[in-house]
Amino acid sequence: MAVTLTINGESIEARSGLSLFEHAESLGIDVPTSCRKQGKCRECMVEVVEGMSALSAMTEPERHLKGKFRLSCQTFVTGASGQVRCHTMRRGRMRIERHAFGLPVGPPLQLDPAVTRDGGRILIDGAEVERSTGPIHGLAMDLGTTTIVLRLLDLESGELIADTSFENPQRFGGSEVMSRIAYDTDHPGRLLLRTLAGYLTHAIEKFPVDPKTIYEMVVVGNSTMRDLFFRQSVYSIGQTPYRSITEIELAEGKRTTTSLVQTGLRSLLPIHPKARVYGAPIISGHVGADAAAAMLAVDLAHEERLIAIMDIGTNTELIVGNKHDIVAASCPAGPAFEGGAITCGMPALDGAIEEVAIADDGTFRLGVIGDVPPEGLCGSGLVDVLSELLRTGRMNDKGRFEDGVSRVTLYQGQGCGEDQGIFLLESDVSELAQAKGANVAGLHVVFSSYGIDFDDIDVFYLAGGFGRHLSVEASKRIGLVPSLDSAKIVQAGNTAIEGATIALLSMTKRRELEELVKKVQHCRLETHPSFFDFFVEGCQFKPVEPMPCAR
Repeated sequence: MAVTLTINGESIEARSGLSLFEHAESLGIDVPTSCRKQGKCRECMVEVVEGMSALSAMTEPERHLKGKFRLSCQTFVTGASGQVRCHTMRRGRMRIERHAFGLPVGPPLQLDPAVTRDGGRILIDGAEVERSTGPIHGLAMDLGTTTIVLRLLDLESGELIADTSFENPQRFGGSEVMSRIAYDTDHPGRLLLRTLAGYLTHAIEKFPVDPKTIYEMVVVGNSTMRDLFFRQSVYSIGQTPYRSITEIELAEGKRTTTSLVQTGLRSLLPIHPKARVYGAPIISGHVGADAAAAMLAVDLAHEERLIAIMDIGTNTELIVGNKHDIVAASCPAGPAFEGGAITCGMPALDGAIEEVAIADDGTFRLGVIGDVPPEGLCGSGLVDVLSELLRTGRMNDKGRFEDGVSRVTLYQGQGCGEDQGIFLLESDVSELAQAKGANVAGLHVVFSSYGIDFDDIDVFYLAGGFGRHLSVEASKRIGLVPSLDSAKIVQAGNTAIEGATIALLSMTKRRELEELVKKVQHCRLETHPSFFDFFVEGCQFKPVEPMPCAR
């Protein structure tokens, strides 16, 4: 019997002497590389989800990798039979939210970019960087822990020319920010940055313009992702009181803003070498530039109503307030609701179960991305299945399954890893409960710090790709979001990329953002006297009700 090799869902009989990279080529799968399969660029990573024992031993160029990650150009199938399943870090089938929805409607944005033209000269803030009569382009980037979104814009017309998205290839350093901080601290050579720059270079070079016509780039992301990109030490973000080096320097009077600036050349990208790369300001701690960009996207600086912004992810950000007063916090929820640490969890790819309903006869009705056979559960599917188990009495509010069972099987057939079928374990529910508990604690701390109840909110924005695809009713039933009138909840999508785009196209708005972040009061959850009580309460699967205000 031969070894069946499956890469990104495409299968082939493995051939002796060929690397995983070469097998991917034969399947027509594009694997990023800059070194022609010599193991030097470290871009051709794959994550092996099954059959690691059938592969060749780790090589010297792979010494920076751990766990399930390998370099495909260095890895060969050595087993005589069995299954090997892996995927690249650029799965084109991944559903990543690229747009924002339901944002306030105001006057059209007045174009006011930093990059301008004076005859045959290209200027940045009035200083010449190039002599050219060619086009002027800019990039906006949402640099997420899990996913990345890039937008290419014409800076003279404001037109969106193209966009793209892909998984963050830095996942080999860990699935959440604290792991990335530890990896960057322990490994010399800025491997996380170099790998990311390689992937960004491939993405930029595929855009339908000369990369050298890109003269400015605006980057938003959480504090760790942004600072890694700008070659800052992130060690201090991983240690209490969890502050970026830019925050520390601001407090010491060494800088006037937490924003960062560097050239295109220093960014290791193929854009104009004198291009300005602007890292938007962070708010505080783990409440980063992506949260700041969300405030710009919803026009918080001019908002009289009380609004909340909640971006649920490995690090959930919460913002509450209006133009007069703003409170923010970050919740270390972990990757559970993004499929991490869950036995049959997976990203929002084709094959991910995204909708679950339990019929009257007790059978599961499943909605699968791509209308293909199920391969696992993504975040929205996890929320649905918890809600349905709770609704039908098959799980209690403590997350325990009824009738003494330890697993609930949703689908019989191709399974997770070495097992057959797609299922949810009580241990998975425990992971989800703790992630939810952190989010609920954050909600209570921020709202009590502001001195309001949940019902006082006029608009509750669920930001990010996860929030966009959730069932609001299921989320309220399990206590992931407050029990608000559904009419107040706006599933806003990617507010971070929207805010980054606004900052790219308008210096007026960029200056507004710089001033807005200074008004935000940052709540450190762990210092709140009721944090642990809120967390324990939040680990239960029941609606989130208002608690007494503590301001």
